[in-house]
Amino acid sequence: MQEHTTHTKREHEMPHRGERAGMHHEMEPNATRPQLAVVTVLTVLALLASVLVPAMFVNLTYSAEEVGGAVMPPGMVMGRDTPAAAMREMAAVDPGEVSYEAPAEARGDRQLEPGIAGDGTKVFELKVSVIEWNILPDQQVEAYAFNRQVPGPRLRVTEGDRVRINVTNELFEATSVHWHGMILPNGMDGAADVTQDPIEPGETFAYEFTAKVAGTYFYHSHKEPDRQQGLGMYGALIVDPKDPARDAAYDYDKEVVVQLQEWLERDGYTYPAMTMEGALPNFFTINGKSYPETETVRMKVGERLRIRFIGSNNNFVHPMHVHGGPFEIVETDGNVVPEGARLLKDTVNVGPGERYDVVWEAREPGEWLIHCHIPHHTTNENTEQEGGGGLTMLIDVTE
Repeated sequence: MQEHTTHTKREHEMPHRGERAGMHHEMEPNATRPQLAVVTVLTVLALLASVLVPAMFVNLTYSAEEVGGAVMPPGMVMGRDTPAAAMREMAAVDPGEVSYEAPAEARGDRQLEPGIAGDGTKVFELKVSVIEWNILPDQQVEAYAFNRQVPGPRLRVTEGDRVRINVTNELFEATSVHWHGMILPNGMDGAADVTQDPIEPGETFAYEFTAKVAGTYFYHSHKEPDRQQGLGMYGALIVDPKDPARDAAYDYDKEVVVQLQEWLERDGYTYPAMTMEGALPNFFTINGKSYPETETVRMKVGERLRIRFIGSNNNFVHPMHVHGGPFEIVETDGNVVPEGARLLKDTVNVGPGERYDVVWEAREPGEWLIHCHIPHHTTNENTEQEGGGGLTMLIDVTE
């Protein structure tokens, strides 16, 4: 009986659920005023740090208009003093500027046939625009392209020809074109803001000169070339000798033009590849394609191949190596190497702007490689496909 009475009393002493809820609402916070003050101060300091610390490294005074809504490469190191103009040059190509999607199988370096003016001048038409371009069947880049191809079309003339090249700018920015290695009037040299006003969007500029010296040359943008040339604005310019005996002396059966380039593509954005942290390339192309999509040269044992290496690449030196025996360097930068000074080599360093004409003999049957001897440059996104990648191509020799 006593236990029952005690239990009943304890029940009466315990608050009901509603009473407990009321008690909870009436509870006062445990934090003291000094503690609240410390938390407030720390919160304010954290907010200030979130603004001031980035401001120490990044210029927060730039407006979106000044940087053009630039999307920068992941990992790009930029200081507080990085100019807005530099950010625009290093930024990704705006996909909204793409005006044409080339078929996946499209090839660059297609020879462009000129029109003939009444006075015999050979007239070429070049248009530059932003396109989608496949460097591999499953890998696209946004490119700055002449005549919707990368590289631009091959221009081929004969020593002594009078040439007019009409360049129409369909980009969203100004440009110009330099005729690399050519001897011509200063006003036709194509150095934007130096020898000519830049070609503004929608404008056309006519370059006119006489092809005075035979050799291997090329053309490329000379307005912010670290961006425009690096994104595909280049092409081969071949001047054949007026006297065929000059080339006949090299005794070759076939020729191939090899134009080199580096690319940076991340998360669907294409950036100009540069020798800067965060801007290093992850794809490499010969004539606009990465191996195994590069051209295959087909030869027979005993035939000789003239290879015209063109340093259309912007930032890197590529030691180009040919398997299957040495080659002879017969021309450098469009100049004939005297016969007694010609070197036999199997690797030649092709730097930006350089050209080397070499003659290689097919000595044995099989599949022989032409490739850069920097291993990373013979990969696609750091991986090999079918025994290589990037700056690799095949010479298929049969009996």
